[in-house]
Order: sequence, then C-alpha cells, then structure tokens
Amino acid sequence: MSSPTHSFPKFLRFWRDVHSLNQEELAFRLGSSQRHISRLENGVSRPSEQFIDQVAVELKLGSRDRSHLRISAGYTPTREAVDFNAPEYSWLRKAAKMTLQALEPHPTSVMDSIGNLLMVNRAWVSFYSAVFPGLALGGVVNFYDLIFTQSGVGNKTASWNSARALILMALQQEVLLNESAEKAALLERLLAHPTVPADWRQQAAALEPMASFGFPVELDGEPLWFYNVSQSIGAVGPAAYISEPNLTVSTLYPQVEGFELAMLTKQGGDAAVSHPLLYTGLR
Repeated sequence: MSSPTHSFPKFLRFWRDVHSLNQEELAFRLGSSQRHISRLENGVSRPSEQFIDQVAVELKLGSRDRSHLRISAGYTPTREAVDFNAPEYSWLRKAAKMTLQALEPHPTSVMDSIGNLLMVNRAWVSFYSAVFPGLALGGVVNFYDLIFTQSGVGNKTASWNSARALILMALQQEVLLNESAEKAALLERLLAHPTVPADWRQQAAALEPMASFGFPVELDGEPLWFYNVSQSIGAVGPAAYISEPNLTVSTLYPQVEGFELAMLTKQGGDAAVSHPLLYTGLR
C-alpha cells in the first residue's frame, strides 16, 4: 500500500488533467521548471509546503482539495475556523435543531471540534441538572469541562477516568499533529482538573477509542449506567475530520431497559428547563 507521501504524484497529475495543463504549462504558471514538475510526478522529489500552497492558489483549490493535497504529500492539512451562527449556516442550525428534537427524551448536545457546546435539547438540560444539582449548568460552555467536573459519582469511578484519559489522549495527539493553539489551551485547562488520573497516558495507551462508551451517573442516590454515543457531522472524504464545520452530536442512552428518561424532563415542569443553548424553533 502506498504511503500518503507517494500519493502526491497522482494528485498533481489529477489536478493538471482537471485544468487541461501539461507539465510545461503548469511549471510556467508556478514559476517553476518542467523538470521539477516531472520529478514530482515521478515521485523522485517531494514538494515543499510552499509549493503545495502555490499549486492550491494557482488552481483555485478550495479548503477540502487543498487539505487533500497537503495530506497526499505528508503534511498536516490547514483548518479554517467557521462561525456556526453565521447566516450561511442557517441550514445547518436548522438540521441540528431537528436532530435534537427527534432525539428527545435522550439527552443530546451538538458541539464543535474542540468540545464547545453549540446547542442542547431539553432532555440534556434536565439530565445534567439532575446529575449535577449544584452545578451552574448555564455557565458550562464546553462539554469536556462537564466531563472533568469534580461533582457526582464521576469523580470516583474508573469508567469516568478511562473516558477522561481517552479525551486527553485525543487532544494531546491532535496538538502534536497540527499544533492547534485552541486545542493546546483546552488540553492545558483540562489537565489542571484534580480529577485527571496521574497515569492518564498509560490508561489511554491501553484503550482503543470508540464512538460509544459506558459510564455510571448517580440519580436519586443510585448509580445508573449509560451509553454515550457520538456521531460526526462533517465533510466527505479523507479530510472529513479536519474540515470545518466539524460537529459532533453526543447522545446518552440508558443501559437498563425500561428506564424512562422522559421523567427527568417532566420534573419541575417546562419552566424548570432552561439553558442559553437550548434549541428553540426551527429557523
């Protein structure tokens, strides 16, 4: 199987063909030489990051295709942050609201690529209000901060420690890979929590990350187990996990059959369910 670096010649030939350019024409437009283009397409030479950016600009490649080109040469793709609340993403917000509504009464949140909460449903507010009654839930803006809180049974069980270790490892490796300032700041903040196990790196190294994991919470003095299931919303293709908007829909499901999550939503009536990120309407 070819390594990502060996894929660059095929990408370069592909984009030349898309724009009906021969090697000499592309070289002229890039201020390079036909011999250099030939060596790149034969895999004899490796392109510099500057050269890849020149190709992307000259051929007017979008964020997706620029990222694929960088990956094919063994470089970390660039990532441009987007504003979830910008007018051009009204269709995405509407889709997220419909998803949250459809998943009631299961606690569900929508978050961005670094865990910032963007939208939650009524069940999410009711559930976490019941699990962490002393927590100012409206002030929680990042899902990971909620996972690392000292409150509740989550501070005492190995299952929560495993979840924290996996989150930290994912963030650590992303920081090593692309030196994201945002993720580096989040990692530093989470590592400062007293709930972080001292051997989190060793714990995470022994675990394989999955889209779902089980953990216990305390409700009415009794520990109950739940599945946390995550689904990604993003672009299609090799750059799916680094293209923006890259959202995650996180939903909780009870492991015990017959447990009615709906009762949490009904506790205290509708007026008790409020949060600044609670979805409203479908605009």
